[in-house]
Amino acid sequence: MQIQTPDWVKHAVFYQIFPDRFARSQQPRSHVSYSLPFEPWDALPRLQGYKGGNLWGVIEQLDYLQNLGINAIYFTPIFQSASNHRYHTHDYYQVDPLLGGNEALMELLEECHRRDMKVLLDGVFNHASRGFFFFHDILENGDSSPWVDWFKIESFPLAPYDETKPANYVGWADLRALPAFNHDNPSVREYIMQIGEYWMKLGIDGWRLDVPFEVKTPGFWQEFRDRIKAINPNAYIVGEVWTDAREWLDGTQFDGVMNYLFTGPTIAFTAGDRVDMEQVQNRSYYPYPALDANGYGNKIKDLLTMYPWEIQLTQLNLLASHDTARLISIAGGDKASVELATLLLLTFPGTPSIYYGDEVGLPGRIDPDSRRGFPLEADWEQDSLEYHRKLIALRHAHPALRTGHYQLLLAEGMVYVFARQLEAEELIVAVNAGTTSADVSVDGSTLQSQPSQLLYGSASTAWTAKGESNHLRLSLPPRSGCILG
Repeated sequence: MQIQTPDWVKHAVFYQIFPDRFARSQQPRSHVSYSLPFEPWDALPRLQGYKGGNLWGVIEQLDYLQNLGINAIYFTPIFQSASNHRYHTHDYYQVDPLLGGNEALMELLEECHRRDMKVLLDGVFNHASRGFFFFHDILENGDSSPWVDWFKIESFPLAPYDETKPANYVGWADLRALPAFNHDNPSVREYIMQIGEYWMKLGIDGWRLDVPFEVKTPGFWQEFRDRIKAINPNAYIVGEVWTDAREWLDGTQFDGVMNYLFTGPTIAFTAGDRVDMEQVQNRSYYPYPALDANGYGNKIKDLLTMYPWEIQLTQLNLLASHDTARLISIAGGDKASVELATLLLLTFPGTPSIYYGDEVGLPGRIDPDSRRGFPLEADWEQDSLEYHRKLIALRHAHPALRTGHYQLLLAEGMVYVFARQLEAEELIVAVNAGTTSADVSVDGSTLQSQPSQLLYGSASTAWTAKGESNHLRLSLPPRSGCILG
C-alpha cells in the first residue's frame, strides 16, 4: 500500500496554543468572558483557575504569529469544559463560552485561512467528564439511564466525587473526573465519528488525538481516518503517542504522532547533564542520560529508520508541550541548550511545533507551571525571538530543510554534523554541544557541492581536497551551531 500524507504538513511550522494562557482579547467582543473575575495574568498558574485567554485574543495576535513565520496552529482542547485545560469535555459541539463560543472559532478559522494558516483541534475521544450530559444522566438515574452502556460502569451506586468509596466506573488513569467511553458500543463509536466529521465540515484542518492508544476497539482509528479523509483528503491526523508508534503509522490510521522520540534525545544531547531530573522523571519520554554526538546520532538513525519516509515528513516534532516542562527550565536556565535544540528542531524532517512562549524565553517547570500566561513584551527574551524568526525563515526558504534527505556526516565528541539534500540543493548543519571550541574535518565525498555560505550561526569554514574527496574544515565556538548553504 502506498502511504499518503497531507503535503501541506511537510511545509508547516506549528505553534501550540493553550487557549486560556495565550492572549485575552483587548476588545469587548464576548459579554460572557469580558467582565468575569479572572486570576491575574502574570500569577503563577494553578491546577484550577482561569486567566481568561480566548480565541478572540488569538485572532488579535495572528500578525505576531505570521511575523514569526507560523503557518499552522494546534490548539489544546477548546470545547466546553469545567477545567482550564479543557480535557474534561462537557459538550463536543460547543466551544467553551470563556473562549468566545462557536462564533469566535468560526471567525478564527476564516481569518487563519485568509492568511493561509491551518488550524488543528484537539480531539479528546477516549474519555469525557462528569459534566458530560450522557454521563450526568447516569449519575441522576443510575441503572435506569439509557446511556449506561456508553461508559465502563462496574456496579452501582457510582461515587464520582467521594474518594472514600470505589468509583465503580473506569476513568482515564483512574481519575473519577474522566469517565472512559465504551468504544465497543456502536452508538459511542458513531457519536465520536460524527463529532470528527462535524468540525471538519465547518473548516478545521485536522485533529490531534489525545491518548489514542487507550482506544482498543479494533478498526476504530481506521474508520476515523476514512471518514475524516472523505471530507478533506488533506486533513492532518496526528496522535499523542510518546513511544514507538509503528502500530498506528501504517498508513491506515494517523499521518504522524507527537514525536517525543525526537524530543528526548535532542534535549539529552543539547542540555546534557544540565537536565533537572525533577522536571523529566515520571514522564513518558527520556531526555536523559546525557548523550554525546555519537549517542545522539545512533538515536536519530534508529528514529529515521523506524517509519516510512512519507510518515517521517509529517511527524509533529517538538521540544516541549503542555504535558512537559519547558526546555529552558529543564536545562536550568541555560539559553544555549534551547538555541541548539531549536536549531536541530527546525532542520529535522517532519513538521516543527513551537510551544507558545518558548520563542520569547518563557520558563515553566512541569505542569501546571508550564502553562503560564504569555509574557508581556517587556519580559521577552529578544535574542530568543530573533533566532526563532531566523531559523523558521530559513526553513521556509530552503525546501531541502523541509523534505530533503537527511544524511549524517560526522558525530565526533560533542560535534554533530549532517546534510539536508534535495535535488541540487544541499545544506550542512553543525552543532557543537561541548563547552570548548571544536575543530573537525568533515568528509564531503557524498555531497555534490561544497556548501560554504554561512546562513546561520558562527563558524570558520574551509574546503580542502584530500585524495579523491573534498573535506570541510569546520571550527565551531563552544555551545554553538551553524547552517551552511
